[in-house]
Amino acid sequence: MTYQSLITDTRRIIAANGPGWDGISGEAVARMRLQNRFQTGLDIARHTARIMRDDMAAYDADPARYTQSLGCWHGFIGQQKLIAIKKHFGSTRGKYLYLSGWMVAALRSDFGPLPDQSMHEKTSVPALIEELYTFLKQADARELGLLFRDLDAARDAGDAAKAAEITAKIDGFETHVVPIIADIDAGFGNAEATYLLARKMIEAGACALQIENQVSDEKQCGHQDGKVTVPHEDFLAKIRACRYAFLELGVEDGIIVARTDSLGAGLTKQIAFSNEAGDIGDQYNAFLDCEEVTDVTTLRGDVVIERDGKLMRPKRLPSNLFQFKAGTGADRCVLDCITSLQNGADLLWIETEKPHIEQIASMVDRIRAVVPDAKLVYNNSPSFNWTLNFRQQVYDAWAEEGRDVSAYERAALMSVIYDGTDLAHEADERIRTFQKDASARAGIFHHLITLPTYHTAALSTDNLARDYFGEAGMLGYVAGVQRKEIREGIACVKHQNMSGSDIGDDHKEYFAGEAALKAGGAHNTMNQFAA
Repeated sequence: MTYQSLITDTRRIIAANGPGWDGISGEAVARMRLQNRFQTGLDIARHTARIMRDDMAAYDADPARYTQSLGCWHGFIGQQKLIAIKKHFGSTRGKYLYLSGWMVAALRSDFGPLPDQSMHEKTSVPALIEELYTFLKQADARELGLLFRDLDAARDAGDAAKAAEITAKIDGFETHVVPIIADIDAGFGNAEATYLLARKMIEAGACALQIENQVSDEKQCGHQDGKVTVPHEDFLAKIRACRYAFLELGVEDGIIVARTDSLGAGLTKQIAFSNEAGDIGDQYNAFLDCEEVTDVTTLRGDVVIERDGKLMRPKRLPSNLFQFKAGTGADRCVLDCITSLQNGADLLWIETEKPHIEQIASMVDRIRAVVPDAKLVYNNSPSFNWTLNFRQQVYDAWAEEGRDVSAYERAALMSVIYDGTDLAHEADERIRTFQKDASARAGIFHHLITLPTYHTAALSTDNLARDYFGEAGMLGYVAGVQRKEIREGIACVKHQNMSGSDIGDDHKEYFAGEAALKAGGAHNTMNQFAA
């Protein structure tokens, strides 16, 4: 519906209700309706799910059309990210938000900072989804409000051409509301607990749920040791629980991202149930590190399985966990991924220990031999030392080519002494093109950084504290922050406007007309930042 048709529609509604509604402006109502087009989280989930499905189809046709996101731990951070994207690129197309369970645990738990072990309140996850979308919707309201003010100014000046141009911008307005890939960790319990949490997350607006195959009560960060996986049937029950939640709530295009931690997880809590040789339980158990039992009198409360006609005892640790055979991680990842896609997952996530395209591709090639359109979400993790990893990759490639690498010490390549070298330049170029190259070679549809705004907040605060409390004093803030905000066009330099003051003034005028007491008058110090 165009701006003008919406005005016409609201005026019809007002007129139909008689003279008692004469004080209501149809155009003001139309503006408010446009500023809040998404009435519920389910409206958002359905809208963004369609965006993701279209983007997935576009990637299948052309791997250069991969998508990206940054992890955000507060609604304001997510809002500023999307405002910046629209400012710099003119469109939010292909740009999402990522909600990191790590950052929820570390920054949003009532218990205070916690490790990434699913110990935080699970309700804090849907609460953050709702918060992110509240701020994104406010970004819509703010930008449209500025357009409405420009339209009024053009009309007051009698500039019909300018008014028509602004009206076209209003009709073509692109929302800041984009897909969120939301981390549900390992489901926070059994399949029923997963379903209940999935419902809350979808109702808050999530169109994509990322779930991992770790044991809920043993969950670890994907980049730490001690990870314990579950048999496939346990994980598939949780995938189905998420799908039921999507379908129950009418989000038929909802996305499930199945994450496997098997590459770094050498333990399992359970031996899988198996009905017959070669079934999924038997395949899972085949990876167990076992020893043959030749003397049954040595068994003391042990679990034993049959393998190739022999009685085998899986190796069990004092923690009561069972151990997988060393070197089976990649094979287990491939089986996890194929099984997940064959049972309702839409996208894959393989947690790796380093950003190495060929390592990822070696598994994706095997997955795609069975499921040709398999696609990954990949964590461009801050847990990787990107500089050291890529310098070592270049070092190894050069050594294999027979190039002289005697000027470099492989283990010390992070050192600043190598920053200006040819090796460092080539490594940086590989980092720059990593997402494009990995999407073309390794089937990565979506690239994300889980914790970037955690690190940027820490770095910028450190810089400000160093300068402001040091010799620079107030200049530390003015030169390091405010002057840059003004010159780089950062929206929140007008922080009153960003907080909704102008929107509030508009509403006061709609409600009270000339009697409205507005904040944005001549004495508002925000006027110092007028363009």
